[in-house]
Amino acid sequence: MMFLATGLLLTACKKDDNTIPPGPSADVTVQDFMWRAMNLWYFWQADVPNLADSKIENTTEYEEFLASETEPGEFFDNLLLFNEDRFSFYSDDYVELTKAFSGVSKSNGLEFGLVRFQGSDDIFGYVRYIVPESDAASKDISRGELFTGVNGVTLNIDNYTDLLFGDEDTYTLNMADIADNTITPNDKEVTLTKQPNLAENPVFLAKTFTVGSEVIGYLVYNAFTNEYDEDLNNAFGDFEAAGVTNLVLDLRYNPGGSVNSARLLSSMIYGTNTENLFLRQRWNAKVQSQLSDEQLEDYFGDQTSAGTALNTLNLDRVYVLATGSSASASELVMNGLAPYMDVIHIGETTRGKNEFSITMVDDPQGSFIFNPDREGEINSDNKWAIQPLVGRNENADGFFDYINGLAPDIELQEDLSDLGILGDQNEPMLAMAIQEIIGESGKRDFTVKMPANVVTSSKMFSPLKDNMFLDKQLDINFK
Repeated sequence: MMFLATGLLLTACKKDDNTIPPGPSADVTVQDFMWRAMNLWYFWQADVPNLADSKIENTTEYEEFLASETEPGEFFDNLLLFNEDRFSFYSDDYVELTKAFSGVSKSNGLEFGLVRFQGSDDIFGYVRYIVPESDAASKDISRGELFTGVNGVTLNIDNYTDLLFGDEDTYTLNMADIADNTITPNDKEVTLTKQPNLAENPVFLAKTFTVGSEVIGYLVYNAFTNEYDEDLNNAFGDFEAAGVTNLVLDLRYNPGGSVNSARLLSSMIYGTNTENLFLRQRWNAKVQSQLSDEQLEDYFGDQTSAGTALNTLNLDRVYVLATGSSASASELVMNGLAPYMDVIHIGETTRGKNEFSITMVDDPQGSFIFNPDREGEINSDNKWAIQPLVGRNENADGFFDYINGLAPDIELQEDLSDLGILGDQNEPMLAMAIQEIIGESGKRDFTVKMPANVVTSSKMFSPLKDNMFLDKQLDINFK
């Protein structure tokens, strides 16, 4: 459902629409939209002097302020953001941004991590997984392979963005081998082409293993994309039918997405008692004062948005594989489940993103909230969007302070020399979880020879990035 996938569902009414001051000159239209939206919704509005309500009282001074940065992106980054904000961002095309939230983006289907060579500015990439039915899926390239160059140019910290994520839709990767813990370029080349509208189903892999007396479900879930909630529920239906007694939830490459999908996944794991609180929202003072407890609180669910009854495992323990690439909604699941069950975190410290955002466009009468039913009301001369942090989620115990990430119970990095196959019981991170489940800790040596010290990943250059967006209808009457 596209409306749910793109941000907050919100009906907002202004007491007097005539209180909106006249718009400034056309050359700062984007900056004007950004300021007004941030002044109303930004979580740290009260902490940013440039967002004070008084800023707009003098029209001449306000327009001079807007014109002080001619590039809208620099205006947003340099003048409107709180110094602790690491995640708010902008886009010059709201259409592409909102499509990405539904799992559709321009991509060749190759998902990879980037690692810096020790003591050098050069970097290399390693393939994490390949999106089915993508261009990469039709090429001779697979998980665990490495590349050190693009179009014959060695990758480094200064050029990788342009070479891998620039305007060119087609590029050729120069591949490499690992031998004796040394990465050496080889003669293999793989040419990939980005598809304009590649849809990725985040339910990447769902398997069941019987190990001794334990029936173990394993789920690789790579994004919280609510268009695929039915697929997610079906996977849990299969787990339930198989009599799964333990679950390994693989979020190692999942940067986040829909808050509601996180709530539903948590319900599929723990239970569907709709009287159990899953999360409580915290907004800025302007918004918080307008919301009731009912609007601020989300409980575990018992059905999907389409009305399908949720399949649930009713577990009291879950094993979560999570790394530094696991963020926002992934962390929300871990934190939201923690008051109710044992969450055994295997991997690395997570990203540390506990705030949610909403998509905002130049639609003042719609309180700047993107609503596909109001696309005709969006200023046709302004395609820019902003995705600012507008609130924080806390769990049923009131805990939200994981800005430095959630630390693992069992630390284990991916090993570039032994990355393994996702879903294979010998893949190191899954093998560690299985060992813990069956109570045979220490039987296997998990020493990491070549740790994947990731600088960034391909997902961080998609429009969705590590965003967590709220998809819930709220009725607010701003006074």
